[in-house]
Amino acid sequence: MAITLLCLVPDPRRAVRELSRVLVPGGRLVIGELHRWSLWTLQRRVRGWAGDSFWRSARFWTASALRDLLADSKLQPGRVRGVADYPPLGPAARLLAPMDPLLARLGTFGAAFIVVEGVKPAD
Repeated sequence: MAITLLCLVPDPRRAVRELSRVLVPGGRLVIGELHRWSLWTLQRRVRGWAGDSFWRSARFWTASALRDLLADSKLQPGRVRGVADYPPLGPAARLLAPMDPLLARLGTFGAAFIVVEGVKPAD
């Protein structure tokens, strides 16, 4: 499992290749990353533009880009899921959070966090 790892490492492809290398045949890798197209990410980008060095250097992902990383590392891309499909606006977030499971069924656009599964083929 790799959670918010790829947004901060200098070479994400190399990191996923190494995760794939040490995975047993038939094993699963689950990657969870901050989604490129969400209001949550916009909030973090603004922090980076305002001088927060942590968020200035962060990389944000789409589900298709993560699936491509898995495929490039010889993993079979599997399930994709988005979570936190509501805005990061205090009262609005609290009101809309219970609707998240329903919103997640509509796809990953707008989700703050995306989870992608990859499976290493059995030899």
